[in-house]
Amino acid sequence: MADKKRNVIKPFRMTQHEAEYLKKQAQEKGMKESEYLRLLVTQQPNDYPEIRLLLKELINEVNAIGNNINQITRNYNSKLYRIEDRELLTAYMKKLNLLVKDVVSAVEGM
Repeated sequence: MADKKRNVIKPFRMTQHEAEYLKKQAQEKGMKESEYLRLLVTQQPNDYPEIRLLLKELINEVNAIGNNINQITRNYNSKLYRIEDRELLTAYMKKLNLLVKDVVSAVEGM
């Protein structure tokens, strides 16, 4: 296992504007500047609680839509398929596409 002690110091220069922006961004996330910089360097989605929450909600929605699609498929296989089922299936697929698009947009905006 790698040594977890942070003993390497990396001095670097930035403009006053960049320093203020870094401070503001770190404060908005409730982090120290050094923690925020490490987060930016690692870029691990699991580090972002907002992403974890969005993904959890997306998974729940996908599961619910999947259950509905399974019911429609079962009706189709049982010869109980109706035109309304096809419309519902199309609506569920559109909803799923919108949900995925929303999560992708939200993650890109972070």
